[in-house]
Amino acid sequence: MTSAFPQAPKRTTAVQSGPAAVQIGELTLGTPVMLAPMAGVTNPPFRQLCREFGEQAMHDAQAKGDVRERPGSYAPTGLYVCEMITSRALIERTPETMRMIEPDMGDPVRSIQLYGVAPAAIRESVRLLVGNGWADHIDLNFGCPVPKVTRKGGGSALPWKHDLFADIVAAAVEAARAESGGLVPVTAKFRIGIDDDHETFRDVARLCEDAGIDGLTLHARTMTQHYSGEARWNAITELNEMTDLPVFGNGDVFEAEDATAMIDETGAAGVVVGRGCQGRPWLFYDLVAAAHGSNARFTPTLGEVAQVITRHAELSIEHFRDEHRAMREMRKHVGWYMRGFSVGGQARRDLGLVDSLDDLRGQLDRLDLTQTYPEAAEGRRGRAGGEKRPHLPEFWLDSHELSPEQRAKIHEAELGISGG
Repeated sequence: MTSAFPQAPKRTTAVQSGPAAVQIGELTLGTPVMLAPMAGVTNPPFRQLCREFGEQAMHDAQAKGDVRERPGSYAPTGLYVCEMITSRALIERTPETMRMIEPDMGDPVRSIQLYGVAPAAIRESVRLLVGNGWADHIDLNFGCPVPKVTRKGGGSALPWKHDLFADIVAAAVEAARAESGGLVPVTAKFRIGIDDDHETFRDVARLCEDAGIDGLTLHARTMTQHYSGEARWNAITELNEMTDLPVFGNGDVFEAEDATAMIDETGAAGVVVGRGCQGRPWLFYDLVAAAHGSNARFTPTLGEVAQVITRHAELSIEHFRDEHRAMREMRKHVGWYMRGFSVGGQARRDLGLVDSLDDLRGQLDRLDLTQTYPEAAEGRRGRAGGEKRPHLPEFWLDSHELSPEQRAKIHEAELGISGG
């Protein structure tokens, strides 16, 4: 592969043997890494940047993957998952949802995260995704901690209701198998539980095994933690020890060394990375390099970061087919890209107001582009906040089964959720 990116300075490379491939159903991951879906972030342009950096790392490390035997069967540098869509919006084929599932055309495996609270709607949405060739892998989301979702019984509140959870995962697996003959795997992502007194991940693992789910991702925090505090990797260890399914760990992976440490400490099959790559798609260079035994790390100058930003903007204009919207979307990314560099308050404000590609290029050209990659650009990213009181439907914790009243209202947990 010829890189589309500048050749930024890299630390010393020492290539060793690559990692063991991870099998998720009939899908083989040549690198045990996933990009976590993030609303408004992991659209096709950003996913493409992350994937291409991962591919460049494999090229540089001379870690060649096997040739795919059939479409959707091999992901050499991991999975780059689409931002979450809702089953309701997909069935209705809302324009924004259909835009969100547009493929990164260079990705050999189309991976889509799906959210829903009604088994029948999940079944139909999986049937549409697989039957139309829109997905080679489906990840079910049960991890959202946002109060407007959980107070209606959705997101990370839903696994407490074993009957509803079991019906949803079974419906998804049955539909995927019926439409693909078992070639399209279904995985599930979830949290430790609601709080320390109401953990659900053990029951979730058992129910997923019974339903035929192909893999598990544990965000090692509770709903009340949101993104605060430290991820509890010991829960990943416990989950991995209690199931034969491949377990991916999520939480506090901000550097390639964090990914290595998580796998070493927990025995997880691989890692899922979210906030750590915001404004830093080249983190997937580091992650893939490390997974294949290389010490190489991507450390761009500000000038090289500016080239990545410009390419990101160009891809966004092509995706949205609207330059002004693309620039609005780019503003938050540019702020993340600038982290750690000496830019100045006024320049940051100006970059936060760009409204055209020419304006973006002009603003970037005014910066001192000779700056080397700063240490401050590394480490934790994203808003952590603090713990929050759980917001749940009335009497939600009284039973692991839905009451008639709760069943009648559960559909409301899918309304008003970002995802199209």
